[in-house]
Amino acid sequence: MHTTHTIPLSHHRVLTLGPRPTIMGILNVTPDSFSDGGEHALLDAAIAHAHAMIAEGADIIDIGGESTRPGATPVSIQDELDRVIPLIEALVAAGITTPISIDTYKPLVADQAIQSGAAIINDVHGLQGAPEMADIAALHGVPVIAMHWDKARDLTKPIADEVRRCFDATIALAERAGINRTNLILDPGFGFAKSLGDNYALLDATRMLTEMGLPLLIGTSRKSMIGKLLGNEPHERLAGTIATNVLAYAKGGHIFRVHDVRANRDALRVAQATLYGPPENAR
Repeated sequence: MHTTHTIPLSHHRVLTLGPRPTIMGILNVTPDSFSDGGEHALLDAAIAHAHAMIAEGADIIDIGGESTRPGATPVSIQDELDRVIPLIEALVAAGITTPISIDTYKPLVADQAIQSGAAIINDVHGLQGAPEMADIAALHGVPVIAMHWDKARDLTKPIADEVRRCFDATIALAERAGINRTNLILDPGFGFAKSLGDNYALLDATRMLTEMGLPLLIGTSRKSMIGKLLGNEPHERLAGTIATNVLAYAKGGHIFRVHDVRANRDALRVAQATLYGPPENAR
């Protein structure tokens, strides 16, 4: 069953994570992301997509201005700011109350995004990249999604054990910076410096990772762990994505970062009803 976590956000909002699966909609304003590169690079298209995902049931909008796919060209701080800040400001000006997370590993981008209205930092380096990132999060008092990405891990040890070891270091770093433990969300980092076998072993170990006492984000949407297994392209991976999310939910996962909001929301609602019973208004 699922543990419940209450995470304070800005403007007196609260993010409650528990039995109800939380859907994070992906909004990449990049020309080269592996699945949707270029689709939402223009401001109007990005704004429209954010509204569409919210209408489909997204609980969080995750905005990213730099692709982290293998071989992607690094983006300067200024270019990343130019991509994400106008979008965040436009969504806030439109009155959107759905929490916005900023998907970045650059402290300055995170700082400016929070000041512009983002409420969560999503760091693919799990606070272990730039030392200032933890300080920025502590300064603003915002939640941090800390992802596992360790290119130097011990390949002779089980992947789940290595992920836990790395998470322990992230938690200690966060606490030294003054980040409240209740403001941490862990992401196992599916597809990041992991083999096909690693990814599925990690998915199977979801329950073990939840035993660390922190909420867990699952980010498998359209990834190569599905494509390599099924021999298909990113746009053909919806069924595989749903399968991974339902499995991870049944093992205690809380947040599901997806490209296809409605389909994943519907599948996870069925999984929720199976574990906890349907809501009263559906009976």
